[in-house]
Amino acid sequence: MNYQTIIDKGSSLLSKRKIENPHLDSQLILSKILNKEKEEILINLNKVINKKSIKEFNLLLSKRLKNEPIAYILGSKEFWKSKFLVNRSVLIPRPETEHLVEEILKIINSNESKKILDVGTGSGCIIISILKERPKCHVTAVDISVKALNVAKSNAKMHHLENKIKFVNIDIDKFQSSKYDLIVTNPPYIKLGDFKRLEDDIKLYEPKLALDGGSDGYREIKKIIYKSSKILRYNGKLVMEIGDKQKNRTTLELKKNGFFINKICKDLSGKCRILIATKTFK
Repeated sequence: MNYQTIIDKGSSLLSKRKIENPHLDSQLILSKILNKEKEEILINLNKVINKKSIKEFNLLLSKRLKNEPIAYILGSKEFWKSKFLVNRSVLIPRPETEHLVEEILKIINSNESKKILDVGTGSGCIIISILKERPKCHVTAVDISVKALNVAKSNAKMHHLENKIKFVNIDIDKFQSSKYDLIVTNPPYIKLGDFKRLEDDIKLYEPKLALDGGSDGYREIKKIIYKSSKILRYNGKLVMEIGDKQKNRTTLELKKNGFFINKICKDLSGKCRILIATKTFK
């Protein structure tokens, strides 16, 4: 069996299960087990594959056929301009979250030294992406999950930033600190009642801790806004990802806690996704 045949076989099986991007996923699984770049696979489609590799391919394919996300199978995901390690302890980085990075890079000049807090860092993809482009900044990353922090630490080490980020295992409620210039967060904001409507690859595999926003979806959002009002400097900014129907209530919560709403950014599908607010009191 050659590369072309096994890719086609995998793609056909994935298509029958209505898995998105079946041909690409089949290519990526083959790349993973052969430890070769996808491009190398595609220019050597007639190359014969050995029985051991076929067995490994079928094993990983069976995981994808059960809706396990391709990022978890591969152990990594591209985000912003880099690759990040992921496993089932952290959310898979998503393209819409890149808007967080984009907006923060607009706020911080390349030669500025800002003090930044990342709340619910997960894989660390947001704060590491920012720090790679704003290396003079001082960063703290907090997460309630020890397993998530271990992934974030591995990513920081992979990107040679392990000595530039202070990682803290704590709930934001209990976090005590001096003042920050900027707080960034992609908090859990899925309503409990909406969980059953999530796609299987999210509902069955991604960490509920990083998705569950409580009965109304605002449990963590309210906590973060309140804590930000205490630990942000005057004129400091909170940059937050929100759900597509959470703009109005989140805006009210921010105003109640003394914030001015600077900007609400929409994602590529036109949904309100990023909210930027400034603390207006000393």
